[in-house]
Amino acid sequence: MQILAVLAASGLALAACGDAPEENAAGGDTAAEYSACMVTDTGGIDDKSFNASAWAGMEAAKAEASNVKTKYVASSAIADYEPNLTDFVNQKCNFILAVGGLMTDATKKISAANTGSQFAIVDSAIPDQTNVYPLQFDTAQASYLAGYLAAGYSKTGVVATYGGVNIPPVTIFMDGFVDGVAKYNEVKGKTVKVLGWDKATQQGTFAEDFTNQAKGKAISDTFVGQNADVILPVAGGTGLGTAAAAKESGGKYSVIWVDSDGCDVAAQYCSAFLSTVIKSVSGGVKEAVVAGAKGGKLDAAVGYKGTLENEGVSLGAYHEFDSKVTPELKAEIEALKADIIAGKIKVESAAAPK
Repeated sequence: MQILAVLAASGLALAACGDAPEENAAGGDTAAEYSACMVTDTGGIDDKSFNASAWAGMEAAKAEASNVKTKYVASSAIADYEPNLTDFVNQKCNFILAVGGLMTDATKKISAANTGSQFAIVDSAIPDQTNVYPLQFDTAQASYLAGYLAAGYSKTGVVATYGGVNIPPVTIFMDGFVDGVAKYNEVKGKTVKVLGWDKATQQGTFAEDFTNQAKGKAISDTFVGQNADVILPVAGGTGLGTAAAAKESGGKYSVIWVDSDGCDVAAQYCSAFLSTVIKSVSGGVKEAVVAGAKGGKLDAAVGYKGTLENEGVSLGAYHEFDSKVTPELKAEIEALKADIIAGKIKVESAAAPK
């Protein structure tokens, strides 16, 4: 995998805060305890989205590497970021994970003041700070497929998307979604309309919150009132309000979830989830933690970039909608995926990781 390949190329150099594996007398491997500590964004550990996925990656790393010990602290407000990160520095954590692009400024400040500590950040990068390992995802690629799916599945010819906050890790989904709908219209000679996001102006609909389910429902009600019958919320827990309302609508509209498979993390709403734009935060986090625990150096200049090709991003299963999505539409989506991987289709977003 990508991170392990980087480690091999770097000769498995010692991590700044980790200890190298040692041989025990019986010939087996023992390693010093490796503490992996995570600071959540304001969505909290149970957001059914990227915080939950990041924690799943931490726990998966603990299951794979016996010397890994994990802990997390939840941030209830932006003001919590710096003290939470600092507290883990003081606890001498070997690996400190900041979850989400909103934590960029706090992570930049605390990591610069503590260059002997190994940090990592999801959905962001901090150039020239070698102790911050970036975990980024080109979710526009998978959202492109979701846009094509939404347009092909829609009966009203109107689909919609909205975000939690207008930041790059959110708008990258929306860019890809809009372009996927445009591709469908080009191929089929249709005029499916997208509500909630204008890629050209980078303006659209935002809840300004990642936890307010009532706000998510209100936004969705407005879209449905304008005939939208497929909605992509890129809003963490706020999107659960959309999912609940879609389920209650009795099939009037459906939802494309984001980050983790909706039917896995919010099974009660599975009947409303057409599919999911999956961002494998858990996979990237697991690789980084395991690599560090095994004594490897995390190369911040390389980082991790999830794509369709390495399965760091993907379009999830159709679950209860499997029989409702036509074989023709499924085949077209698979062909688009292959073309994106091959470079025949360039999915572009100003928010894409460099």
